[in-house]
Amino acid sequence: MIPKTLARYMPILDWGRTYDTGALSNDLIAAVIVTIMLVPQSLAYALLAGLPPEAGIYASIVPIIFYAMFGTSRALAVGPVAVVSLMTAAAVGQVAESGTMGYAAAALTLAFLSGVFLLILGFLRLGFIANFLSHPVIAGFITASGILIATSQVGHILGIKSEGHTLIHRLESLWHNLGQMNLITAIIGIAATAFLFWVRKGLKPLLRSYGLGPRLADVITKAGPVAAVVATTVATWGLGLADRGVAVVGEVPQSLPPLTLPDLSSELVGQLLIPAILISIIGFVESISVAQTLAAKKRQRIKPDQELIGLGMANVGAAFTGGYPVTGGFARSVVNFDAGAETPAAGAFTAVGLAIAAVALTPLVFFLPKATLAATIIVAVLSLVDLSILKKAWGYSFADFLAVAATITVTLAMGVEAGVSAGVILSIALHLYKTSKPHIAEVGLVPGTQHFRNVKRHAVLTSPSLLTIRVDESLYFANARFLEDYILDRVVQDCPIRDVVLMCPAVNEVDMSALESLEAINTRLKELGVRFHLSEVKGPVMDRLKKTHFLDDLTGEVFLAQFDALAALSPETAKAA
Repeated sequence: MIPKTLARYMPILDWGRTYDTGALSNDLIAAVIVTIMLVPQSLAYALLAGLPPEAGIYASIVPIIFYAMFGTSRALAVGPVAVVSLMTAAAVGQVAESGTMGYAAAALTLAFLSGVFLLILGFLRLGFIANFLSHPVIAGFITASGILIATSQVGHILGIKSEGHTLIHRLESLWHNLGQMNLITAIIGIAATAFLFWVRKGLKPLLRSYGLGPRLADVITKAGPVAAVVATTVATWGLGLADRGVAVVGEVPQSLPPLTLPDLSSELVGQLLIPAILISIIGFVESISVAQTLAAKKRQRIKPDQELIGLGMANVGAAFTGGYPVTGGFARSVVNFDAGAETPAAGAFTAVGLAIAAVALTPLVFFLPKATLAATIIVAVLSLVDLSILKKAWGYSFADFLAVAATITVTLAMGVEAGVSAGVILSIALHLYKTSKPHIAEVGLVPGTQHFRNVKRHAVLTSPSLLTIRVDESLYFANARFLEDYILDRVVQDCPIRDVVLMCPAVNEVDMSALESLEAINTRLKELGVRFHLSEVKGPVMDRLKKTHFLDDLTGEVFLAQFDALAALSPETAKAA
């Protein structure tokens, strides 16, 4: 019993039993490639979060190992990501000043709270909570966040100060400080950005044209940011550019992740609790989307509730090892998958590679220009910006367009926390709005069949004395009165009606409010001399109705199929078919 329980919560005990040398070889190759990519990326994302660069590496070691033990995705690479780093800066920046011990402690607390929240959701099997954020809202939020992140790095590219958590404040800050631009920094930053854009789009085709194999060409392309880091670091060191105003990373501790403790004072926890919940939800949605996409390509299965536990443990691990909130990243996970990762062990090997880098390579980044790291971030996040979602949403659904446009606008104008909150509220509001006015169709019999279709769309047979209504939604408090008003208005307009049948093939649930509305419909129709019937009621719904007095008071019958109702209530119409 105990081993089964452990295997359920620690998937490593499952896939670890079948681990072989073939998987080991593939995982090691993937780990080398991802490590090369993560070294500059981790440093960059830590700076984006307002933390020392080493925090990015620390947040990429123990969290990856913990996820490898508790996560279910075989390709997901966990660590700092752009959106969560931006949200961390926005949340922690409200309670402490960047560069202080209090700021670092608050980041640890934020990671701990996020981890605990994710663990609670996982143990209670509440993975469905991510469904409260619709795809249009997520797409809008990520697009707006990408724009905010890119503009936040322009200051580093130009060597000027850039402050604020909204697009307007960022642009104002950049404009006011433009006169203080450091020309050398700007040259380095712009050149690095252009180079990285070219690497992403043009290097691989160029290498393939020279006869390199796809795997080697891909590895070299992924190492593009490393080339930019090496070139600009050597140039800054050799030409003494740090003495000419070029901001550099500076000294990075040459050590493994330290043991740290989050600050759990009631005041700080109270200030960071809501941001931690928002970060957890956004991180989980991003992570599970990537994990499921990659798993589908290999016909593997992802367990959302266990993913919550895996990500929760990763964040708790970050909190106690000098990191900050982490989640599964899209870019690194795709690289991990393309590089041939077979199991989560690839992540553990990546952690070993990063640990080696933390101990042996950190002195080499002393003269690394911050402008290069900013260029790395800009190139990475601009791939997240997808303004075409506005056009797609406009053409498909005006309500979804409003959700996307509102989320983008709120995020850019008021910051990421307001954007996430607006996204959650909009998602729930859209669901309530759409289901509060469900599609209701008056149906008739298709000649020569036993199928019933909308009278407005098909040539069907109907009876003047029989009204058949099909509701295409579960019945609950938000739409119960809508159905009640619809049926009563329709019956009042048409005096010959003697029977009303409510078709329920799409009704999966009837809550207490809807039950009261059904009782009201039955009573009002009885007063009008009209019988009320149900047809095609699903088993679970019928089980609930049998526990009430509704079926005893029903003036009509409950029919197994709608054709049975037609044959009993209007046999001449059924025979005419």
